[in-house]
Amino acid sequence: MRFLHSMLRVRDVDASLHFFCDLLGLTETRRRDSEKGRYTLIFLATEPGAPEIELTHNWDQPNAYSGGRNFGHLAFAVQDIYAICERLQAGGVTILRPPRDGRMAFVRSPDDISVELLQDGEPLPLKEPWLSMPSTGQW
Repeated sequence: MRFLHSMLRVRDVDASLHFFCDLLGLTETRRRDSEKGRYTLIFLATEPGAPEIELTHNWDQPNAYSGGRNFGHLAFAVQDIYAICERLQAGGVTILRPPRDGRMAFVRSPDDISVELLQDGEPLPLKEPWLSMPSTGQW
């Protein structure tokens, strides 16, 4: 058995692609539009052949999807937890759980999907402003 993908419903494709591709660094691997079904599927991955995230955009969805805490979160190993948090913050993303420990942070996508970022390998040395930044909201 091989894990293939997780699906997320999104309302704003551009905002979602900005978050997942421009800010987090994922790459669009393929896309499928269905005129008959009135939806678009966009697959993203960290690299070719890696497990994917399937963004599903239902064209006629006027309201935000309700968030189910039973989903949990997506998690990504990152090369530099501080650098990616700086990039996300510069892109307008709130760091909900800052990497005070040099190891873990949480943010949310434009559709309120919780995303965990984990430092690959050992935690980085403790560093401001992250060390004294409080957590905010839910993740």
